[in-house]
Amino acid sequence: MPLLIEPVLPAGTFRAVKQPCLIVDDRLVLRPWCAEDAKSVETAFACPAIQRWHVRRVDGEDEARAWIAGWERRWTDETDASWAVVDAREDRPVGQVGLRTVSLFEASAQLSYWVLPSARGIGIATGAVAALTRWAFETAGMNRLSLLHSTANNASCRVADKAGYGLEGTLRSSMLHADGWHDVHVHARLKSDAVPA
Repeated sequence: MPLLIEPVLPAGTFRAVKQPCLIVDDRLVLRPWCAEDAKSVETAFACPAIQRWHVRRVDGEDEARAWIAGWERRWTDETDASWAVVDAREDRPVGQVGLRTVSLFEASAQLSYWVLPSARGIGIATGAVAALTRWAFETAGMNRLSLLHSTANNASCRVADKAGYGLEGTLRSSMLHADGWHDVHVHARLKSDAVPA
């Protein structure tokens, strides 16, 4: 059946280019994951607070390396993307930020992020989300980015608010975590929205 409208972004928008490194500020950079990051991935997925809001764990370095290797394929498939948030001085991962459920047809995606316990409370997640948002709108041509989190995850709600993602509503019993179903806040930004101060 013929489409009545053209996709907003053409196939190849991601895979035609190398996944970029993005500067957050003078201390942080977003870069593609590499095999040497396996220990940081193991540490992250062993953290009870990260496990609290995610549905998987990593059992060993081999699984961590497989998780890392999967991102290159997802970039090529144009379905998802993930960046290591790294300390610019040491090139050491302190977190993750990414795009999930990428739709080139609608130029939309969902954001995800986590920060290692040793790096929390100093604005890393907010800075990483802001940097990825700028790239997604200004360079990749996305139209809408959303951010979903359990209504019980107050820290994630603060990140969304600080990064200019307005609360659009609540999806009831929409996200399954290890402790059961959670209501979910939906935050979003449009390319046309004003940049937060």
